Amino acid sequence: MRQVPLAFGPEPVLRFDTFLPGGNAQWEQVLMALLSPSPSMPLYLWGPPGSGKTHLLQAAVSQAQSFGLRTMKFDLTTPTPWEYDEEARLLLLDDCDRYDADRQHEAFRMFIEATTAGVPIIAGGRLPPVDLPVRDDLRTRLAWGLVYRLVPPTDEQVCALLRRDAGRRGIALSDEVLAYLLSHSERDLTHLMELLGRLDRYALAAKRPVTLSLLRQMLAEPDLYTI
Repeated sequence: MRQVPLAFGPEPVLRFDTFLPGGNAQWEQVLMALLSPSPSMPLYLWGPPGSGKTHLLQAAVSQAQSFGLRTMKFDLTTPTPWEYDEEARLLLLDDCDRYDADRQHEAFRMFIEATTAGVPIIAGGRLPPVDLPVRDDLRTRLAWGLVYRLVPPTDEQVCALLRRDAGRRGIALSDEVLAYLLSHSERDLTHLMELLGRLDRYALAAKRPVTLSLLRQMLAEPDLYTI
Protein backbone atom coordinates (compact mmCIF):
# COMPACT_ATOMS: atom_id res chain seq x y z
CA MET A 1 0.00 0.00 0.00
CA ARG A 2 1.49 3.30 -1.08
CA GLN A 3 1.98 6.13 1.37
CA VAL A 4 0.54 9.39 0.11
CA PRO A 5 2.81 12.31 1.06
CA LEU A 6 1.19 15.42 2.46
CA ALA A 7 1.41 18.50 0.26
CA PHE A 8 4.26 20.19 2.12
CA GLY A 9 6.15 21.04 -1.07
CA PRO A 10 6.26 24.51 -2.62
CA GLU A 11 3.02 25.77 -4.10
CA PRO A 12 2.78 28.12 -7.08
CA VAL A 13 3.30 31.72 -5.96
CA LEU A 14 0.59 34.04 -7.25
CA ARG A 15 2.40 37.36 -7.55
CA PHE A 16 2.65 39.91 -10.31
CA ASP A 17 6.21 38.87 -11.10
CA THR A 18 5.16 35.24 -11.52
CA PHE A 19 2.38 36.10 -13.99
CA LEU A 20 2.90 35.09 -17.61
CA PRO A 21 1.88 38.14 -19.72
CA GLY A 22 1.59 36.08 -22.89
CA GLY A 23 0.45 38.18 -25.84
CA ASN A 24 -1.07 40.98 -23.78
CA ALA A 25 0.08 44.10 -25.60
CA GLN A 26 -1.23 46.34 -22.81
CA TRP A 27 0.49 44.43 -20.01
CA GLU A 28 2.49 47.46 -18.80
CA GLN A 29 -0.69 49.52 -18.41
CA VAL A 30 -2.48 46.62 -16.71
CA LEU A 31 0.40 46.12 -14.30
CA MET A 32 0.52 49.81 -13.38
CA ALA A 33 -3.23 49.81 -12.69
CA LEU A 34 -2.86 46.70 -10.50
CA LEU A 35 0.14 48.04 -8.59
CA SER A 36 -1.59 51.33 -7.81
CA PRO A 37 -5.37 50.73 -7.81
CA SER A 38 -7.35 53.96 -7.78
CA PRO A 39 -10.48 54.53 -5.64
CA SER A 40 -11.94 56.64 -8.44
CA MET A 41 -11.15 54.24 -11.28
CA PRO A 42 -12.36 50.63 -10.88
CA LEU A 43 -10.38 48.02 -12.83
CA TYR A 44 -12.08 45.18 -14.71
CA LEU A 45 -10.10 42.32 -16.28
CA TRP A 46 -11.73 39.92 -18.71
CA GLY A 47 -10.69 36.99 -20.86
CA PRO A 48 -11.25 33.26 -21.41
CA PRO A 49 -10.30 30.57 -18.88
CA GLY A 50 -6.53 30.35 -18.56
CA SER A 51 -5.89 34.02 -19.33
CA GLY A 52 -4.81 34.75 -15.74
CA LYS A 53 -7.65 36.78 -14.23
CA THR A 54 -7.73 34.92 -10.92
CA HIS A 55 -3.92 34.91 -10.72
CA LEU A 56 -3.82 38.70 -11.00
CA LEU A 57 -6.63 39.23 -8.50
CA GLN A 58 -4.90 36.97 -5.99
CA ALA A 59 -1.61 38.76 -6.69
CA ALA A 60 -3.34 42.05 -5.83
CA VAL A 61 -4.50 40.50 -2.56
CA SER A 62 -0.96 39.27 -1.79
CA GLN A 63 0.53 42.69 -2.49
CA ALA A 64 -1.99 44.52 -0.30
CA GLN A 65 -1.47 42.06 2.54
CA SER A 66 2.31 42.46 2.26
CA PHE A 67 1.72 46.13 3.10
CA GLY A 68 -0.37 45.17 6.11
CA LEU A 69 -3.67 46.06 4.41
CA ARG A 70 -6.88 44.10 4.74
CA THR A 71 -8.75 42.98 1.64
CA MET A 72 -12.14 41.60 0.65
CA LYS A 73 -12.37 39.02 -2.14
CA PHE A 74 -15.65 37.51 -3.32
CA ASP A 75 -16.18 34.98 -6.09
CA LEU A 76 -18.47 32.20 -7.25
CA THR A 77 -17.58 30.05 -4.23
CA THR A 78 -18.30 32.72 -1.60
CA PRO A 79 -21.62 31.98 0.10
CA THR A 80 -24.11 34.79 0.52
CA PRO A 81 -24.73 37.08 2.25
CA TRP A 82 -21.38 38.83 1.76
CA GLU A 83 -20.03 40.82 4.66
CA TYR A 84 -18.44 44.21 4.03
CA ASP A 85 -15.24 44.78 6.02
CA GLU A 86 -14.95 48.45 6.96
CA GLU A 87 -11.24 47.97 7.70
CA ALA A 88 -10.46 46.62 4.22
CA ARG A 89 -8.54 48.75 1.74
CA LEU A 90 -9.19 46.74 -1.41
CA LEU A 91 -12.27 45.01 -2.86
CA LEU A 92 -11.96 42.19 -5.39
CA LEU A 93 -14.83 40.58 -7.30
CA ASP A 94 -14.02 37.49 -9.37
CA ASP A 95 -16.23 35.30 -11.63
CA CYS A 96 -18.53 38.27 -12.33
CA ASP A 97 -19.96 36.63 -15.45
CA ARG A 98 -21.37 33.72 -13.44
CA TYR A 99 -23.11 35.45 -10.52
CA ASP A 100 -26.62 34.33 -9.72
CA ALA A 101 -29.26 36.84 -8.61
CA ASP A 102 -28.13 36.76 -4.97
CA ARG A 103 -24.46 37.32 -5.82
CA GLN A 104 -25.37 40.11 -8.24
CA HIS A 105 -27.21 41.84 -5.41
CA GLU A 106 -24.29 41.34 -3.04
CA ALA A 107 -21.72 42.49 -5.62
CA PHE A 108 -23.69 45.67 -6.29
CA ARG A 109 -23.95 46.33 -2.54
CA MET A 110 -20.20 45.74 -2.07
CA PHE A 111 -19.47 48.06 -5.01
CA ILE A 112 -21.54 50.88 -3.53
CA GLU A 113 -20.03 50.42 -0.05
CA ALA A 114 -16.48 50.43 -1.41
CA THR A 115 -17.05 53.41 -3.69
CA THR A 116 -18.58 55.41 -0.85
CA ALA A 117 -15.62 54.57 1.41
CA GLY A 118 -13.02 55.34 -1.26
CA VAL A 119 -11.82 51.72 -1.49
CA PRO A 120 -10.28 50.62 -4.82
CA ILE A 121 -12.10 47.88 -6.73
CA ILE A 122 -10.62 45.21 -9.00
CA ALA A 123 -12.98 42.78 -10.74
CA GLY A 124 -12.71 39.97 -13.25
CA GLY A 125 -14.84 37.81 -15.52
CA ARG A 126 -14.85 35.84 -18.75
CA LEU A 127 -16.85 38.46 -20.65
CA PRO A 128 -16.48 42.23 -21.19
CA PRO A 129 -18.82 44.35 -19.06
CA VAL A 130 -21.19 45.06 -21.95
CA ASP A 131 -21.87 41.34 -22.38
CA LEU A 132 -22.18 40.36 -18.72
CA PRO A 133 -25.47 38.56 -17.95
CA VAL A 134 -26.03 40.62 -14.78
CA ARG A 135 -28.36 43.36 -13.63
CA ASP A 136 -27.93 46.69 -15.43
CA ASP A 137 -26.74 48.72 -12.43
CA LEU A 138 -23.93 46.24 -11.69
CA ARG A 139 -22.95 45.96 -15.36
CA THR A 140 -22.73 49.75 -15.62
CA ARG A 141 -20.52 50.07 -12.57
CA LEU A 142 -18.15 47.31 -13.67
CA ALA A 143 -17.68 49.26 -16.92
CA TRP A 144 -17.07 52.59 -15.16
CA GLY A 145 -13.30 52.55 -15.09
CA LEU A 146 -10.45 50.75 -16.82
CA VAL A 147 -11.36 47.61 -18.77
CA TYR A 148 -8.62 45.31 -20.07
CA ARG A 149 -8.81 42.12 -22.11
CA LEU A 150 -6.35 39.37 -21.15
CA VAL A 151 -5.02 36.98 -23.79
CA PRO A 152 -4.08 33.40 -22.82
CA PRO A 153 -0.40 32.50 -23.25
CA THR A 154 0.79 30.44 -26.20
CA ASP A 155 1.72 26.76 -25.90
CA GLU A 156 5.39 27.71 -25.92
CA GLN A 157 4.89 30.19 -23.08
CA VAL A 158 2.86 27.67 -21.07
CA CYS A 159 5.62 25.08 -21.49
CA ALA A 160 8.21 27.60 -20.32
CA LEU A 161 6.13 28.37 -17.22
CA LEU A 162 5.58 24.69 -16.42
CA ARG A 163 9.31 24.00 -16.81
CA ARG A 164 10.08 26.91 -14.48
CA ASP A 165 7.67 25.69 -11.81
CA ALA A 166 8.85 22.10 -12.23
CA GLY A 167 12.43 23.26 -11.73
CA ARG A 168 11.38 24.97 -8.53
CA ARG A 169 10.06 21.60 -7.40
CA GLY A 170 13.21 19.76 -8.47
CA ILE A 171 11.53 18.08 -11.46
CA ALA A 172 12.96 17.84 -14.97
CA LEU A 173 10.08 17.80 -17.46
CA SER A 174 10.78 16.14 -20.80
CA ASP A 175 9.28 17.38 -24.06
CA GLU A 176 7.05 14.29 -24.27
CA VAL A 177 5.64 14.87 -20.77
CA LEU A 178 4.88 18.51 -21.59
CA ALA A 179 3.25 17.59 -24.90
CA TYR A 180 1.09 14.97 -23.19
CA LEU A 181 0.03 17.43 -20.47
CA LEU A 182 -1.07 19.97 -23.07
CA SER A 183 -2.94 17.45 -25.23
CA HIS A 184 -4.63 15.38 -22.52
CA SER A 185 -5.81 17.93 -19.95
CA GLU A 186 -7.69 21.20 -19.71
CA ARG A 187 -5.78 24.11 -21.22
CA ASP A 188 -6.51 26.30 -18.21
CA LEU A 189 -3.15 27.36 -16.76
CA THR A 190 -4.33 27.10 -13.16
CA HIS A 191 -5.46 23.52 -13.81
CA LEU A 192 -2.11 22.66 -15.41
CA MET A 193 -0.20 24.07 -12.43
CA GLU A 194 -2.36 22.07 -10.04
CA LEU A 195 -1.81 18.97 -12.16
CA LEU A 196 1.95 19.51 -11.98
CA GLY A 197 1.77 19.69 -8.19
CA ARG A 198 -0.24 16.48 -8.14
CA LEU A 199 2.32 14.81 -10.42
CA ASP A 200 5.09 15.89 -8.05
CA ARG A 201 3.34 14.27 -5.08
CA TYR A 202 2.55 11.13 -7.10
CA ALA A 203 6.20 10.73 -8.09
CA LEU A 204 7.30 11.15 -4.47
CA ALA A 205 4.84 8.49 -3.33
CA ALA A 206 5.91 6.08 -6.07
CA LYS A 207 9.63 6.92 -5.54
CA ARG A 208 10.01 7.24 -9.30
CA PRO A 209 11.18 10.04 -11.60
CA VAL A 210 8.62 11.99 -13.59
CA THR A 211 8.20 10.23 -16.94
CA LEU A 212 5.47 9.90 -19.53
CA SER A 213 4.68 6.43 -18.20
CA LEU A 214 4.27 7.79 -14.67
CA LEU A 215 2.06 10.64 -15.88
CA ARG A 216 -0.22 8.24 -17.76
CA GLN A 217 -0.43 6.03 -14.68
CA MET A 218 -1.38 8.98 -12.50
CA LEU A 219 -4.06 10.20 -14.90
CA ALA A 220 -5.56 6.71 -14.87
CA GLU A 221 -5.99 7.06 -11.09
CA PRO A 222 -7.78 10.47 -10.88
CA ASP A 223 -8.85 10.14 -7.25
CA LEU A 224 -5.38 9.61 -5.81
CA TYR A 225 -2.77 12.09 -4.60
CA THR A 226 -5.02 15.10 -4.58
CA ILE A 227 -4.51 16.12 -0.96
